[in-house]
Parts: sequence; C-alpha cells; structure tokens
Amino acid sequence: MSETGTCDCLHYENENINKALEAFRAGKMIQIYDSDSREGETDLVIPAKAVSYRDVQWMRKDGGGLICVPVDPVASKLLGLPFMAELIRNAGKPLAEIAEKTGDLQYDAHSSFSLWVNHRKTRTGIPDNERALTIRKIGEIAEKALSGTKVSLGEEFRAPGHVALLRAADGLLDERRGQTELSVALARIAGITPVTVVCEMLDDKNGKALSKTDARKYGEEHGLVFLEGKEIIDAYMLWAGAKN
Repeated sequence: MSETGTCDCLHYENENINKALEAFRAGKMIQIYDSDSREGETDLVIPAKAVSYRDVQWMRKDGGGLICVPVDPVASKLLGLPFMAELIRNAGKPLAEIAEKTGDLQYDAHSSFSLWVNHRKTRTGIPDNERALTIRKIGEIAEKALSGTKVSLGEEFRAPGHVALLRAADGLLDERRGQTELSVALARIAGITPVTVVCEMLDDKNGKALSKTDARKYGEEHGLVFLEGKEIIDAYMLWAGAKN
C-alpha cells in the first residue's frame, strides 16, 4: 500500500485477518484486542472516513470508553500533530509538573495522545453527528496530506474540541503496539486511508474493561470480526516484507 491508500490486496492464510480486511475496506466495525500483557482491552474499531453518527452512537453506548482517532505517523507529521505530553511539558510550571514522565505508564512507554479538536462546521462538537463529521474530516485531511496536497489543520479545525487525536508510532516497528498502532496498521494493510476510530469496551457490571471472553461473545452476537493484536502484527510483518 502506498501512503495514498493503494491496495496490494494480499491474501493471508489467517482467514480472520482476511475477513477483517474485507470489513475495513467496506467501512464496517470490527473488534481489536491488544494483548494480555498490555492493556488487556478490546476496542470497537472502524475506519475514520466511513464513520457515521450511528457508529459514534454505537461506540458511545456499547463501548463506553473514550472515542479516539488514531492517525498514521506520516500523516501526523505532515499535519503537524504534536504529542500532548510534550505540549504540557513545554508549557512551564505548574503544567509541566503533571506531564507524563518516562516510565510513568503501567502499560506502555508513552502516551499517543495529541490534540482534541472540533471541525469548524460544528457548533458544540459533542453530538454524535458533529463528532462523526469531525472524525470523517480528519480522515479526509490526512488522505490529502498523504497524497501530497498542501493542507492546513487550522483552517478546518479548532482546538480544544471533543475528538481526541492519537498520533500512531511508526508501523508496529518500535516499542509501541497499542490499539492506536494496531488499527492504523490494519488500515495500511487494507489499502485504505490509515486513520481509524477506536473505543474501549467497558463492563457495566463491575466498572472494569470488558473481559476478552465477554467482548468476543458480544462480537459473535453482533457479527463483528474479533482480532487479536498478534494476528495484526503477524499480517503486518508479512505485508511489510512483501513490499520490500
């Protein structure tokens, strides 16, 4: 896949991956579980350009976690997306004192959080239809940037807003392999714009993340492909190897 989303369309021995790629190319929701050794959480995931207000509603009601937009690392640089921790750290006291520190996170080396934005055509930015608009527009501007078109984030978006952008690390090749990187990697393999929407699935009964077993059961009941992080990593390595 090129940075503009050209599909190499490899077929994998893992039919689960093939089903997930087919769903992603069709703009459908899937589930991604990172790993037992990381967050141990399942996210509802869908391509950003395909999201509708009903998808935001679905995530809000049945996911319950934070609805975020992972952005491809190349697109993030072209759009000038900073890491939020760096902005806070450089703001000076007292904000610098609350910035993320090395080794601060229990599940990863650093946070992927960037800016929180609203599209300028939204009013408050929080209703499902307005969040969906902002999310789709992030996908569109990232696609333009990756195609070589000169874009301005500030012309289309304002901050602070209600959509959290996540800056993905580089293609699962560094130390960070979270939902952010996994979902963007899957979009790359699928040959679509590598900007996604993720939302953690929470358990209403115990206040914790929904268990892997219950999340998988939910997926079966709703016809969703359930992917584990290792499946995406293995497919990404094959895809990257085929490119080289």
